[in-house]
Amino acid sequence: MIAQAIDNAAMSSTPRRAARPRFYDGRRYVAGDSVGYLLNQVVLSMRRTIEQRMAAHGLTAAQWYPLWRLKLGHDGTARELARDTDIDAGAMTRLIDRLVQKGLVARSRSTTDRRALVLRLTPAGEAVAAEVPKVLAQVNNDYLRGFDADEWRELQGLLQRMLDNGRGLAEPAPRGGRR
Repeated sequence: MIAQAIDNAAMSSTPRRAARPRFYDGRRYVAGDSVGYLLNQVVLSMRRTIEQRMAAHGLTAAQWYPLWRLKLGHDGTARELARDTDIDAGAMTRLIDRLVQKGLVARSRSTTDRRALVLRLTPAGEAVAAEVPKVLAQVNNDYLRGFDADEWRELQGLLQRMLDNGRGLAEPAPRGGRR
């Protein structure tokens, strides 16, 4: 069915951008049939599964992502982590406090800005963070059970196209900061 829709779209003489599909009708809208609802349910289910599997490594749902970001070399301060993960700065500071107490993260003064505390993984944090991509890969593979390589690539392409469509709908931020 997905392949047929792609073929039909490819055969169309009008450009994709010009076409405004009307797959849903507000007079007969069933939330459970919407792509948004289904995507949200998949994400929620995956998050629960990831959280369960991260617990085996002593991590909560909130803790694994900042550790992984630090492992990848991103976000040297709590403020940067908060901004990039869309978490309140105060909540991120409390989260970092817990990671410090667990011995997974250490704080040190920045060499360029003495007011800033730079975060780094401890050796224990490095070891735990190394498990994160393994868990994520396993969960993704479990959710893709029964898909073949072509279906996997097709799904990636379709989801990327939806993201691109959404980016095209986003309103530019007003000048002078956040809304």
